[in-house]
Amino acid sequence: MAEKQAPRDPRANRAVSQREAVKKIRESETFVINLPIVGKVTVPPPEQLAYYGGLAALAALELIDWPVALVIATGHALASNHHNKLLEEFGEALEDA
Repeated sequence: MAEKQAPRDPRANRAVSQREAVKKIRESETFVINLPIVGKVTVPPPEQLAYYGGLAALAALELIDWPVALVIATGHALASNHHNKLLEEFGEALEDA
């Protein structure tokens, strides 16, 4: 005897496809380099590399001090990470709606 399957919720399929899309986007924005001593290192997107490179150039030209450049870079990294988490939580809230 064939059992009836409950109809699938279309929102569940959409949520799964949205999660897969977000995962693919994140994977395309970053890549990983395997360094011999350090191990796997995630390389940030090009615009962030340019930002960090600019800070390094300013510090190398002694326009700003190295400690100031490190504090700015750390603050930028933390803000970027916080921004990404907020976007992820917002996306999850949209999935549940």
